[in-house]
Amino acid sequence: MSKKIGFVGLGTMGLPMVVNLNRAGFEVIGYDAFEGSRQKAIAAGITMAETLKDVAEQADDAIVSMVRDYAQNVDVILGQDGLLSANPKNLTIIVMSTLDPDTMNELGQQVEEHGEVRLIAAAVSGGSTGAEAGTLSIMASGAEDVVTAASPYFDAVGSNTFYYGSKPGNSQAAKLVNNLVLGINMNAVAEGLKFGAQYNLPEAELLNLFKVSTGDSWVARNWDAVSEWTADTALAVLLKDLKAAHLKGLEHHVAMPFNALSSTQLFDSMGQNNLQTK
Repeated sequence: MSKKIGFVGLGTMGLPMVVNLNRAGFEVIGYDAFEGSRQKAIAAGITMAETLKDVAEQADDAIVSMVRDYAQNVDVILGQDGLLSANPKNLTIIVMSTLDPDTMNELGQQVEEHGEVRLIAAAVSGGSTGAEAGTLSIMASGAEDVVTAASPYFDAVGSNTFYYGSKPGNSQAAKLVNNLVLGINMNAVAEGLKFGAQYNLPEAELLNLFKVSTGDSWVARNWDAVSEWTADTALAVLLKDLKAAHLKGLEHHVAMPFNALSSTQLFDSMGQNNLQTK
């Protein structure tokens, strides 16, 4: 009999992740508040629960939360009709949403006050294409034995898992670090291409140059997709993370001027619908 894993949040990232969990041999018990997402999951062969309580009652040992933000996680996990309303025993909740590091720690503390429920964080990087391909990078933190026990789930949806210590918020800090570097690289590539355009240098050939020389980066190798990000898609999510990193930097007296500049540039780009190079 395959192990049942609960999964809450079947949107752009969550749906392909549950498909990959199914392919790996896990029986997914899914839940989403939106009818459109539920229907897409059913069409993909996912067993859907009627309520969050049903998810907690049916899952064998773990439930993934892949909802949007802190407020939604609180509602899903701690709400009146949330997962913990089922009074589960020996259950691990895996928060794969991107949250603020400190609020992630607070959420972990609130959950573990219930005594027989453990919480770990596992932020992801790789976007929808990585979710579909099962090649996400997973930044995990929490009790090491619990993270290790969850590794089969991570292996089903990702190609690399990194461990960042016992505090759940460390996973979120690692995600902010990654996206901080991403935002800076995006602006660097855009600025380089803009300069090259003044000399009528072929953009495709500049990107080919980057890929085999010192200008290389994930952004350069995926520029066709990155340059199409808009305020309605990945740019908005990235800007949220850059702003969060900036605020945490101020709080901890860590100067990050390139992050601040990248945030400003991306905000300007969103007003023009995508990352402009010309």
